[in-house]
Amino acid sequence: MLQTLPLIQHPQKTWMPRLSFAPKNTAPRGDTLVVVFLRGAADVLNMVVPHGEEAYYQLRPTLGIARPDDSKKKKEERVVDLDGFFGLHPNMSPLLDAWQTQQLAIIHACGAPDESRSHFKAMELMERGVDDERGPASGWIGRHLATLNTGNSSPLRAVGMGTRPQRSLSGSVPVSALRSIADFHLGGDVRALQQMRAALSYVYQNDELGQDTLSIMDTLQKLDPSTYHSPLSTNYPDTEFGLALKQTAMLIKSEVGLEVSAIDLGGWDTHFTQGSMTGLMPNLMKDLAEGLAAFHADMADHMSKLTTVTMSEFGRRAYENGSLGTDHGHGSMMMVLGGNVDGGKVHGQWPGLGEGQLIGPGDLAVTTDYRDVLSEVLSKRLNNPATSDVFPEYQPVVRNILT
Repeated sequence: MLQTLPLIQHPQKTWMPRLSFAPKNTAPRGDTLVVVFLRGAADVLNMVVPHGEEAYYQLRPTLGIARPDDSKKKKEERVVDLDGFFGLHPNMSPLLDAWQTQQLAIIHACGAPDESRSHFKAMELMERGVDDERGPASGWIGRHLATLNTGNSSPLRAVGMGTRPQRSLSGSVPVSALRSIADFHLGGDVRALQQMRAALSYVYQNDELGQDTLSIMDTLQKLDPSTYHSPLSTNYPDTEFGLALKQTAMLIKSEVGLEVSAIDLGGWDTHFTQGSMTGLMPNLMKDLAEGLAAFHADMADHMSKLTTVTMSEFGRRAYENGSLGTDHGHGSMMMVLGGNVDGGKVHGQWPGLGEGQLIGPGDLAVTTDYRDVLSEVLSKRLNNPATSDVFPEYQPVVRNILT
């Protein structure tokens, strides 16, 4: 049963309409999960740089990011050291606060067993959470929602930020696609809103779920991303990614029953003129880091019940190509941001970039399956022990990334 609550104001916080759900059962409700998919295969070796390994600089004489102590480079052109071996690209430095407060964990050399290096196949298998095409057609998040009854009937239980839901959300539980909360305002046409509201009220007059939907629509009409500001947050980047994170924060604070938000950040297929300090790749890293840093600051009061995961379909070749870019590789990297992570650490077994350590045509090896990370999120933070249903025919290894 959905009940609309009056507008409330917290000290030093913006006015936010809120909704409250009365669960139909006592099933445990875990964290809100935010999944950020970096589509196009992100070059993680230039995001979280193994500056302590000489082979990195041998493989990347042009694209390599200078060591933290390289006096020949300006400070803003050097790796931001994390632990003496790994460091962040300078454009990723907005995430330092989350790292230093131990709310950001990095899992390097992480990925899927598929070695096809095909964007389409790799994304398809990863979003379905399977090894090959013979597995279930539903998505791993869709199966998570289906195997955990939280008593939540909200149409915004799971949202795919964009024009259509992500493949990982597919399944028996209905999900919503949301490009912009402003879409629910119908361009500010009050008369059109009233007509739609009246029509839907008639259609759903004897439908409890429909009445819940109408109540949520009423709430969404009160939310305006263009005027939303949080005193806890730096500004979100003025990009689609920044807007998706901002709207996710608004939905969490409005308590519309959001359990999962899936967000895409594309453009990482950097075969040509990738750029080391300026260009396509550095701009993408800036968008990613500034967006996540703003979200982390904005959600400071909610971090104990929030887990954000970033992932990409695979990594890129360890050595740069002749077009000043990087080709399709294998091993990738994941980040987990939240109030219950074993943060301030780079997790996973580093396989090395030296002779005999790369695999295939010259790729970083995978030493941690991405499903190990997601299974731990499911069991420890989302209160869903059914990992064998979410990731069929896979036995996860506990990596102790979460507390």
